[in-house]
Amino acid sequence: MKTFTLITALSLCSISWISVSVSESHIVKVQPGEDVTLQCKNTSKYASDSFWSKLVNKTKIVCISAMTSTGSEVKYCDGFQSGTFEMSTNNSTVSLKIKQVNSSDSGLYYCGIYQQGRPVFSEICLNIEGSDESHDDVDKTSNKSGVIFMLTSVILGGLTAVLVMVIIGLLLKIRKLKTAQEEHNPQRSENQVSDELNYAAVKFKPKAKRREVEENVVYAATR
Repeated sequence: MKTFTLITALSLCSISWISVSVSESHIVKVQPGEDVTLQCKNTSKYASDSFWSKLVNKTKIVCISAMTSTGSEVKYCDGFQSGTFEMSTNNSTVSLKIKQVNSSDSGLYYCGIYQQGRPVFSEICLNIEGSDESHDDVDKTSNKSGVIFMLTSVILGGLTAVLVMVIIGLLLKIRKLKTAQEEHNPQRSENQVSDELNYAAVKFKPKAKRREVEENVVYAATR
């Protein structure tokens, strides 16, 4: 039973790890010249390092800004001025505000939060109306989300099948051990049955006949 509990716990932890590591993905649409705020959920229970980055030219990811867990000032990377980009964070969200967006701001943005020593990413597609690049990124995001969903389903299905096989194997092993113990100690079972029969034999006594004999003896003495 201890082995079964340990394997079950490890399987559940594996499933939980998969669900946390899969990136969130959604689309934000905005008109040119407007301000927009990109947000991702801060699911960490403790203060964590966070950062924003962007996919540039569909080939490389560049840093936009970063903030340490101590809550110090935001550090902005080269090419992203603090006047145009404003990063902030609280207990529930990590935000990036972009002022007066234009077509060059469209694309894929990544919000990263370190949890238990590893980064968890959320993907946001910023769609600026009239930008051709934004439409390509939307299609790419949709395809990526479909692949992630398919891979997650396959992995979870495989883990479930393995867990079921382990449970069946443990049940068969327990049954074999129980049968082996019964075959190894047959004398104990026979003694137990013999004791029950002896107890039943001693339990019943013919008391009525004994009383009748005593009455006859007294009557004979009187005559």
